[in-house]
Amino acid sequence: MDNLKGILFMILAMAGFACEDLFIKMLSENLPISEIIIILGFSGSIIFLIIGLLTKAPIFHQGLLTTPVIIRTLCELFGALFFVLAIALTPLSSASAIIQVMPLLVTIGAAIFFKEKVGWRRWTAVFVGFIGVLLILRPGFGSFMPASIFALLGATFLAGRDLATRAIEVKLPSVTISLYAFLAFGVSGIMLIPFSSEMLVPSSKDILFFAGASAFGVIAYYSIVIAARTGEMSVISPFRYSRLVFAMLLSIIVLSERPDMLTLLGAAIIVASGVYTFVRENILNKPKERVV
Repeated sequence: MDNLKGILFMILAMAGFACEDLFIKMLSENLPISEIIIILGFSGSIIFLIIGLLTKAPIFHQGLLTTPVIIRTLCELFGALFFVLAIALTPLSSASAIIQVMPLLVTIGAAIFFKEKVGWRRWTAVFVGFIGVLLILRPGFGSFMPASIFALLGATFLAGRDLATRAIEVKLPSVTISLYAFLAFGVSGIMLIPFSSEMLVPSSKDILFFAGASAFGVIAYYSIVIAARTGEMSVISPFRYSRLVFAMLLSIIVLSERPDMLTLLGAAIIVASGVYTFVRENILNKPKERVV
C-alpha cells in the first residue's frame, strides 16, 4: 500500500468537496434550493451514467434492490439534501464543522447495529465530540441558528450511509451506486418544489457555478476512490478532516465569513475527537503479535 499517495489523494478529495460546497453556497444566493438540488442531482447522475458506460460498469443490477443498498441510497439522498440545506441557510464554516461529527456517529451506529465493542475511551471521545457540536450550535442562546440542525441531520444520514455500506454483500461498482444516489438526490429536489420559491432561469454566472460544482465533485469522488485503493484506511481516514480546513479558508477568503472563537473551538474539539477515534480503532484492529 502507498500511504503517501493515499494521503495526497484524500487531501485532494477533501479540497474538491470544499470547493463544491463553496459553489453551492454561492448558487443559493440567487437560486431556490430545490432548483440547485435538481440540477446538481440529475447532472451528477448523467456524469456517472457516462462514466459507467465508458467503464462498462453495470447500470442495472439485481443487487440494487437489496435492503442495504436501498437504505444506503435513501441515507445518501437525505444526507446530501440536509447538508445542502445547511450550506444554503447557515455559514459554510459552521455547516462544514458540524458535518465532521459523522465518524463519531458511525462509531455509535456500529455499536448499536453491528454490536461492535466500543470501550470507554471511544465513548468518551464521542461525548467530547458532541460538546464541540453544542459549542457551534449553542441551543438556547441568541446566536443559535435553527437551520444548523440540518447539518447535524445531514451528518446523521451520511453516517447511516456508511453503516449501510458495511452491510452490502453484493459487489457493486461505486459508479453504479453513485449513479442512483445522485438520481435520488435530484428527485428529492423535485419534492422540495412546493416549499421553495419560484424557479429562475440560471444566469451565465450561475451556469459557471454549476459547472464548477460538478467538476470539483467528480474530481473529489475519483480522488477519494484512488485514496481508498492505494492507502490504508486507518492511515488516510484522519485526513478527511482537511475538508474543514479548506472550507474554513474558503469561507473566510471568498465569502468574508468570520467564525467566532466558540465555532473554532467547537470545530477543533470535533476534529480532535474524530482523530482520536480513528487512532484508537487502528490500535484495536491491529493483530496482536504472538510471543514465541
